[in-house]
Amino acid sequence: MVLVFVVMAIGAPWIATTDPLHADWSKIRKAPTRANPFGTDDLGRDNFSRVVWGSRISMQAGVFSILLAMAVGVPIGLVAGYYRGALDQLIMRLTDAWLAFPFLILAIGLVTIMGPSLTNATLAIGLGATPTYVRLTRGLTLSAKEEDYVLAARALGAGDLRLMRRHVFPNIFSALLVQATVSIPTAIIAEAILSFLGLGVQPPAPSWGTMLNTAQQFLESAPWMAYWPGLAIFSLALSFNLAGDGLRDLLDPRDY
Repeated sequence: MVLVFVVMAIGAPWIATTDPLHADWSKIRKAPTRANPFGTDDLGRDNFSRVVWGSRISMQAGVFSILLAMAVGVPIGLVAGYYRGALDQLIMRLTDAWLAFPFLILAIGLVTIMGPSLTNATLAIGLGATPTYVRLTRGLTLSAKEEDYVLAARALGAGDLRLMRRHVFPNIFSALLVQATVSIPTAIIAEAILSFLGLGVQPPAPSWGTMLNTAQQFLESAPWMAYWPGLAIFSLALSFNLAGDGLRDLLDPRDY
């Protein structure tokens, strides 16, 4: 399922040949037909093209925001867990304060400050998810650094940087990868919510969130306008959750 959405996002120009921004006043809110399998919206734009092109926006917001959260949170958590002491206490108290803000409220506040756009929404979602990776990485590092292979490498003269880079991080990466996979659906839904509220992608860009915002006005007369973007969000979030469960079972060293 993830692969289907990846192919959809990459191949959008070839899969959806109709311009997602082209308005046809003769096809306003038309029900699904062979020419327009998902129907049309309030401006006569093809919903199929808009859903396909919208997958690019959702994938970008979901994947790149989590990559940003990992790029910031993993090194901080690695340093905090490895060195402990006053530095660890300072980092964790700041992380606790960061976590005191609800994820979505924090994202909305950051986007409001920076201004509505896809880039700012991605940054806000990534920064909102960063504390999770700080705490997770710290906890994994505390356990990994006491393993025999780390102690043996230290006894042989390996420095702190080498121990973290060559021995600790590679052995906690699988858990971080699983967490990233199950975090992407949250980021995708957050982007859709921000766009729905007018704080993410701005019209006329084909975002699933903005499509749902428009569709709410026509739920009785043109319900298909809400069906397809809603189903796309549900399917993409579900696919990443299933992928995360599969990765967890695959990478778990225990035998079942």
